This record gives sequence, structure tokens and C-alpha cells, in this order.
Amino acid sequence: MKRRGKADIRERFGFVVRARREELSLTQEELAARAGVNRTYLSDCERGARNVSLIVIERLAGGLELSLGELFNRV
Repeated sequence: MKRRGKADIRERFGFVVRARREELSLTQEELAARAGVNRTYLSDCERGARNVSLIVIERLAGGLELSLGELFNRV
């Protein structure tokens, strides 16, 4: 039986993206447009279902009005 410890990095990243999006009062559609990604893709990212590339991480950071460092510090 596999023990569940700290959440997977994809889940932690998705939680931070969702929390910051909500902090900015943005819908998924609005953030997706800011970041230049599909809304469905963003939804998958927020749920930790995607292994997000560095390019998309940079786009999301910009859409969330954070530097890459600030985004990763929150993760």
C-alpha cells in the first residue's frame, strides 16, 4: 500500500495557480486568455493533471502577475 505524503508537485503547483487566480478574482477563461493557453488545459493544470512545461509556467506566472521566483516560492 502506497503511503500518501506530501502532494505531488503538479498538485501543489495547481493549487497555487488556482489560489492566486482566485486572489486576483479571475475566471479560468480570463487567466487562460492572459497566459495564452486553452481554458481546458488550465483546468487540467489546476487539478494537477498536467505536467506543465517551463514555457507554460512562465506564461502562467505572467498571467498571475508574479515572477517565476514568486510563483515557485508559493509552491
